Amino acid sequence: MGYPAFILSMASLMASCFLQAARAEPFELAVLQGLDKVTARVSTIEAPVGDVVRFGTLEIIARVCDKRPPEETPESAAFLDVWDVRPGEPAVSLFRGWMFASSPALSALEHPVYDVWVLDCRNSSSSAENSSSGSISE
Repeated sequence: MGYPAFILSMASLMASCFLQAARAEPFELAVLQGLDKVTARVSTIEAPVGDVVRFGTLEIIARVCDKRPPEETPESAAFLDVWDVRPGEPAVSLFRGWMFASSPALSALEHPVYDVWVLDCRNSSSSAENSSSGSISE
């Protein structure tokens, strides 16, 4: 078993344990953090589940965002699809899988310009005072 396969199997195992044993609850909004390595700007990205949000040349879709209940060990996890979309070029799939807030390096996006990781999961009503969904704040 090679290193990438090992990492993928560990991520799958963590996701399975996380979702079954911890009684994770689904949420409507994945709260992500993005780093532009060129400008050193860090942005908070609110990604409604099922909607496309943009961060630089990246298009991100949060498919699922789950969070353990307060009485459990804290953990948020999101299943993300990430593509690099540049004008005049075909979209390139960069990442598809679970990301865990407590272990961002376990299943990380590899890109020369951008880093993206999960911070939290929320429902839209709890972020009503924030700007519109799908927004990026800096």
